[in-house]
Order: sequence, then structure tokens, then C-alpha cells
Amino acid sequence: MARGAREQLAEKIAGEVTLSDDPGATLKKWRVDFEIAQTDLADALDISPSVISDYESGRRENPGIDIIQRSIAALLDIDERRGGKHIHQYTRVLSAGFDSDVVLDLREYPANIPLDRYYEAIGATELVGGNRDAVAGHTVIDSIEAIRRLSSDDFYSLYGESTNRALVFTNVTRGESPLVAQRVIKPTPHVVVLHGIEPDEVWEYATDLARADTFALAVSNVDQEELLDGHRNLP
Repeated sequence: MARGAREQLAEKIAGEVTLSDDPGATLKKWRVDFEIAQTDLADALDISPSVISDYESGRRENPGIDIIQRSIAALLDIDERRGGKHIHQYTRVLSAGFDSDVVLDLREYPANIPLDRYYEAIGATELVGGNRDAVAGHTVIDSIEAIRRLSSDDFYSLYGESTNRALVFTNVTRGESPLVAQRVIKPTPHVVVLHGIEPDEVWEYATDLARADTFALAVSNVDQEELLDGHRNLP
């Protein structure tokens, strides 16, 4: 695996953690994103899992630069030993860019945001629950422009830096095309939001597909500017 890609990602994580108002919560977000248990990280750092828990919950004073650097190195080391899935996933889009007509907004959050709080911010109603209860970023996409102009590789890069996010599709009539796309572009995001329709207007098979692929499905029918403002006002 290219050292340059790993170093780029390490620098990004370090910058996000050190600039965060809650470094412990931001470290937790990355640990959860990398699907690494507290016990595994604690073993790699040769400390007690309770110490990791205390940092992440804020019960212990914010971790110093040494703990932050060692934690980031451990996350990347563990992922590399497991095949590097998450490093590949994050680094594939570090330099990706999209036309603003396709991607209306894309952002990573400094910490995981509970889904109920996310839904409230964008006026969304959940139709199907997924297997995760939080997101760490969002991508708002014009569904018509995305389908018309993007390749499958481009579509995958819409995940931003993580699938721990919400994919929000605007210009939706029933949601059929975006949800069919989820069947062929893997892995799936944690949440798909269809914008511009009411629950009773959603494609009849949409909820079945969401359940089959275990992502949450929601709809929002607020004004598009209100939708974008809701996303931009998230921390």
C-alpha cells in the first residue's frame, strides 16, 4: 500500500482531531468508522480499554498529542493488517472533485451525529431503520445530473471519505433510480434521503431494497435551500 496515501490520511485525521472542540469524540468517530473495537485499540496502545472509553466520553482530560498520534497510527496499522479496506475507501477520494451542479454539498463532521438529530436538522422522516444510528458526514446530490453525467466510479466517490454518511438525492420523483443505483454501487451508505417527495409518493419497492441492504431510508420535502441550510448548520 502506498505510503503517501496513508500519510495523507494520517495528516487529515490528526488535523481534524487536534482542531476539534472535543478531540476524544472525534477520535471515537474515526475508530467507529474504521470498525475497530475499543479493546483492539487499547491492546495496540498497551493501555486499558477504560482509558480509551474515558477519553472518548470526555470523562478524562483531552488526550495529548502523543496519545493522538499513537491512536491514529494504531487505527491505520490495524486496518492494514485487516486488508486496508478503510484506508483504500478514504484515500480514493482525497483528491476527487465534482461539478457543483452534481454535488450540492459534501462534508465530513468532526464527530458522529445521531440520526434523530440529523433528521430534525433537515426536516426528514424515516421510513426504514438501518443498522447504524449515527452519521459522520453527508453528500447532497442532484439525482438527475448524477445519473446523467457520472460514471460508476464517480458515483462511488460521492461517498466522500466514508460510507458512514447520508446520501441525499434531490430532484426525486419516486426514488427508483437512486435506490437501484445502491444495488450496484457497494458498499452502501448508512442513510439514503430522498428529497422533494412525501412518504406516500416513494417507489413501492424502495423500503424493500433499503431493508435488504440494511441502510436507513428517509424522505424530506422541505425547500431545497432549507435542506442545504440544515446540512450546513450541522456541527
